[in-house]
Amino acid sequence: WEALKQKEGKGNNSVLGGVPKGLPAMVKATRIQSKARGVGFDWENGDQVWEKVLEELNEFKTAKNQNEREEELGDLLFSIINYARFEGLDPEAALEKTNHKFINRFNWMESKIKEEGKQIQDYKLDQLDEFWNQAKKELKN
Repeated sequence: WEALKQKEGKGNNSVLGGVPKGLPAMVKATRIQSKARGVGFDWENGDQVWEKVLEELNEFKTAKNQNEREEELGDLLFSIINYARFEGLDPEAALEKTNHKFINRFNWMESKIKEEGKQIQDYKLDQLDEFWNQAKKELKN
């Protein structure tokens, strides 16, 4: 469809020109990748995409300054979103499920701490991690 629009001269001058600038970054990345795919600029299989994710992870880990780290993080996230697309997953929905799961576990942890008459700040990270692991078992998600 994108190639046909370009050939007929309809739409924008660029394949990516129709992606709204105001979209949230994750949604925008998904749209950009879908449009690129529409003109044949895509990986052949998921293994290739996963290799790109690992490459970007390594580049992020070896970045030397804050600006480089931010750029490499963006590349890593873009690659992960692309892998999710390849796997037929919605990265926005996946992240929202994780947000919900984190909130539920954190709330469970806070309630257990309050039952002990304490505040979360009274605990060290390793103690909080024990609560976290209990929440994972208790909530089964």
